Amino acid sequence: MLRLAGVPLFLWLLLVPQADLWAAIVLAVSAITDWADGKIARATGQTSKLGMVLDPAADRLYILSTLAAFGIRGLLPWWVIGLILLRDLIVGIALLFLRRAGYQALQVNYLGKAATFNLLYGFPMLLLAYAWESAAAVALPIAYAFLMWGIGLYLISGAHYVWQIVRIVRAAR
Repeated sequence: MLRLAGVPLFLWLLLVPQADLWAAIVLAVSAITDWADGKIARATGQTSKLGMVLDPAADRLYILSTLAAFGIRGLLPWWVIGLILLRDLIVGIALLFLRRAGYQALQVNYLGKAATFNLLYGFPMLLLAYAWESAAAVALPIAYAFLMWGIGLYLISGAHYVWQIVRIVRAAR
């Protein structure tokens, strides 16, 4: 729930006062707490249906809000943003077919988790590079590396989800 509450704070910091360093910190804390929450839940066996829904929802919300804010600020090219949004749109449409066939959403797979990890670490590094000129020479290449891997894995995981959905829907017929 705290991660979800951080989304409007992040957007306000990034878009209104353009406090990029603070926005990067909020985004980084969100990514770290996402990892810690999952690790603790698995280690203690305290998973819940609500958590299984809210966690990926918070991830998607952070990714989508970050993309929108980065686009508005000109921090990422619109074609990159469009590529990621197109993937989500295609997977979303495929999920509608899956639900229509009587199935629930698929479990998040390792590719999806790895993609989200890379994106949620690349975004704050990109902000750090813009916010702190002294760190830009180190932060920018790291940010681009995380983002390139994240975008690539995000597209591959989207194709994998669609392929799984197509197989399930065909088998249901």
